[in-house]
Amino acid sequence: MRNPLPPVPATLLDIEVAGELRRGVPTARLVAAPDNDDVEPLEIEGVRITGKAGDVQTVPGDGTRWVAGLGGGEPKEYRKTGAALVRAVNSALAEDLEAFGGSGWRSPRPEAKPRMSQSGGKAFRAVQLALPEEASGEHVTELVLGLLLGGYRYKVSGDDPKPSVRTVRLVGEDSALPELVARASVLAAATALTRDLANTPSNVKTPAWLADTAARVAGPRVEVTVRDEKWLAAEGFGGVLAVGGGSARPPRLIEMAYKPSGAAPHLLLVGKGITFDTGGLSIKPAEGMHLMRTDMAGGAAVIAAIRAVAALGLPVRVTALVPCAENHVSGSSYRPGDIVRHYGGKTTEVGNTDAEGRMVLADALAYGIRRFTPDYVVDAATLTGAMKVSLGLRTGGLFASDDSLAAAVVSAGSRVGEAWWRMPLVEDYAENVRGEFGDVRQTPGGPGGITAALFLREFTAGLPWAHLDIAGPARSEKNYDEVVPGATGFAARTLVELAASLG
Repeated sequence: MRNPLPPVPATLLDIEVAGELRRGVPTARLVAAPDNDDVEPLEIEGVRITGKAGDVQTVPGDGTRWVAGLGGGEPKEYRKTGAALVRAVNSALAEDLEAFGGSGWRSPRPEAKPRMSQSGGKAFRAVQLALPEEASGEHVTELVLGLLLGGYRYKVSGDDPKPSVRTVRLVGEDSALPELVARASVLAAATALTRDLANTPSNVKTPAWLADTAARVAGPRVEVTVRDEKWLAAEGFGGVLAVGGGSARPPRLIEMAYKPSGAAPHLLLVGKGITFDTGGLSIKPAEGMHLMRTDMAGGAAVIAAIRAVAALGLPVRVTALVPCAENHVSGSSYRPGDIVRHYGGKTTEVGNTDAEGRMVLADALAYGIRRFTPDYVVDAATLTGAMKVSLGLRTGGLFASDDSLAAAVVSAGSRVGEAWWRMPLVEDYAENVRGEFGDVRQTPGGPGGITAALFLREFTAGLPWAHLDIAGPARSEKNYDEVVPGATGFAARTLVELAASLG
């Protein structure tokens, strides 16, 4: 009986590079929008082409089947267009297969002859498109990201998967095209793996499952060590143990290390790995709680990023830590009013058990800095609802103790299609973090996103540090650009590109 769970990591379509178009392969054409209203729109086989970014039109005839608009031709518009195109192609494929044999689709045997549609045409599993002459390396990268991620699907089902295109042939003469496609494919795979992990339902995704999966997918160049609850107790990880104490599924700490020979800079990545969040005794409202399966999206991004860094062979040492716990409700749950001792000895006054992310991150930050002495520290977490209010659902919140590191994060994000906005670490609120009965307060008064970042700063030992709050853009309810409903995979590509810029 087929396992209804999708594979992790997901299999993405193949991008082939070719020098010329091939006869018999359905073709798509990329067209820019007219420069002004006075220019007559392009017309193909009686269809007026808008050229609007992401607008994919089907045209009749044996030549070009789809025309996809590029808008003004900005790199980000190529990404939007690539995603829209692959969705249109998948829709057309489903219609073609439906027309000659039924709603389901099973992967044909390699030796099987191509099936024929009722109209006599072969059912296609590939599409080709020629790159415009003006497309630069950045344009190609964005296009490939859109093509690979726009058709991503995650569904737990006993039915056969819906048909999807297997191969896209990019036709161009640039000798750098294969290398550009290969690198963009690694970035897309990082995003897809982040989505896979975050989308996995929490009845499957225990802390142990997440740790075991990270070890399985890490790749040969990444060393993985999984720390269990006994080790965490012996080492004094009070925050992780407190948060995970209410669940029958014990916590874990994932350690991942990529140590290329001769690498000088050392980047420590820390990702929140809350595999499900009820809020604990400070329980969340039922509405929306089902979304908390993605509350480990920061940890997923960190796992996927170090895997991609190793796959690219970047000359920078990276250590990734993911503290994993399930924040549940039981007689052993931690309580508001508790005082928790973190790794290293600092104590926290607990004000709200639903502010659990900062509790586990505090342990991992303190441990990672003391144990590995990195040059840079970056954490990623779906941490505060305040960031969703401040920045909406498509921009990540960036807090940083170092201006050059903050600029590097923003620049890295812009190169891979992820937007960040730097938020202030307002010193006037720092005193709010000081505790009365413990060293620090978990939920001090003041603006939630800022005070959460100030709390985490207490555990960074003055190192160059950036905190990425991805509570808004980590999940989506609709398609936009290369994003699909569910986990978005946000932050993974930025972390990879950041590591590349430091190497």
